[in-house]
Amino acid sequence: MIRTLIRPSSRRSLLKGLGAAGAAGVAISILPSKGFAAEEKKLNIYNWDTYIGKTTLDTFKQKTGIEVQYDLYASNEELFAKLKAGNPGYDVIVPTDYTLADMIAVNMVQALDHSKIPNIMNIDPDSKFSNPVYNPGLKYGLPYMWGTVGLGYRPSKTGPIDSLAAIFDSDKYSGRIALLDDQRSVLGYALKFLGYTLNSTNPDEVTKARDLLIKQKKHIKTLAGDNGQDLLLAGEVDITMEYNGDIVQIMHEDKDIAYVVPKEGGIVWIDNIAIPTGAPHPDNAHAFINHVNDPEVNAELTNTIQYATPNAAARKLVNADDLKNPAIYPPAELLSKSESIAPVGDALRLYDEAWTAFKAA
Repeated sequence: MIRTLIRPSSRRSLLKGLGAAGAAGVAISILPSKGFAAEEKKLNIYNWDTYIGKTTLDTFKQKTGIEVQYDLYASNEELFAKLKAGNPGYDVIVPTDYTLADMIAVNMVQALDHSKIPNIMNIDPDSKFSNPVYNPGLKYGLPYMWGTVGLGYRPSKTGPIDSLAAIFDSDKYSGRIALLDDQRSVLGYALKFLGYTLNSTNPDEVTKARDLLIKQKKHIKTLAGDNGQDLLLAGEVDITMEYNGDIVQIMHEDKDIAYVVPKEGGIVWIDNIAIPTGAPHPDNAHAFINHVNDPEVNAELTNTIQYATPNAAARKLVNADDLKNPAIYPPAELLSKSESIAPVGDALRLYDEAWTAFKAA
């Protein structure tokens, strides 16, 4: 999933700002300073594309003198696969809720030392942030940002849209639809449209979701890995299943773009900042986690990427228009119908088989 960029600059300009070599890793040279003597002054971050504040890394290096290597990934699957065979040297990662749970289960992340993260006190006390079911007591990570997966669309072409029927039960937009190239999200939404939980472990329900997708496939233009919002902005599709922040960003570039959490309920996700097992600079990693939870730092990060922050102290400094924007902070009624993707245990095989069948159809 591509993460949004700085407002109002274009996405391309921020990539230049962070360094044209972003996809291969951005090395940031800084002056040495006192502190953190037990470790060399280096930190290796592995994060989603364009998912950092404009000044986050600069203010960190100014405070600590720690040199940052910043590498990018585009999906939870890419992150998991990269670390599954052993940590190649990363200190900080940002997995989504269900991926963090999978990593915890196979000892791919290490427990945090909360005494080294005093800014943990700024996390919203709401249990979904302070004591999530996938990471009780925030033992293995702190919430970084949260949001929804919904539908971005062009109203001049589609009219108002409020239902998953637009992508799953209609030929009206044939050839003008993009879905995420994300197994759990797409199958989850198919399950949701059929009236089931998006975390179903019932073989019959998963099969029905598979069949729905196969039936609708002829109307789907593409599965977008990290560019659904770009396809919508370029006019290549009229509807795209996407992460809310990506659509919010292009809404600033094109007023004929809207975003909706479907009336059936959406997918709510929480990304988490964590330290992978075998991190070479765990103290520096704790320092960075503490840094991004400083209210001013977190607010700048949030105002840059325009996702919802779980940091209650930072929220007081967030742009007022963003706080009122339902594409960023959805209405409570829709949130009450929404779910987070959760691990499904052995039933993951059902999803793998259904996704393979859909792609091969």
